[in-house]
Amino acid sequence: MSSFRTNLIAVNPREADRLTPPLEVMVDTGSELSWLPAEALRDAGIVPMRNRVFQTATTQRIERPIGYAILRCEGFETNDEVVFAEPGDMNLLGVRTLGGFGVMVDPIAHKFVATATIVA
Repeated sequence: MSSFRTNLIAVNPREADRLTPPLEVMVDTGSELSWLPAEALRDAGIVPMRNRVFQTATTQRIERPIGYAILRCEGFETNDEVVFAEPGDMNLLGVRTLGGFGVMVDPIAHKFVATATIVA
C-alpha cells in the first residue's frame, strides 16, 4: 500500500479553544493509535493519562504516554487516545482514528472516503 501525508489537529476535550496547529502526519493503517508530538499536545493542554507499551516495526518495545483528544482532519472529527510522541518518533494517523472518522483510505487517490458504519 502507498502512504500519504495529511494535516491533523488535536483539540483539548476539556477546553475546545485549546488546540494544536495543523500537524503533518503520515496516514498509517498499520498503526493502531495516532502519534503526535508530546510538546504540541502539552501546549494544547492535553495531558498524559497513562503509559502504554508498543512494539515497533523492528520489533523493538517502547513505552509512551497516551492521553485523550478530539482529532480533526479533512472535515472529519473523532475523539480518541493519542500517543505523546518523542523526538525521533514519526507523526502518525492510526487506524483507530480512521475508524472514528468513519472513513476508508483510498491509497491511489491519497484521500479519505466516507463509509457507512456497520451495525452488528
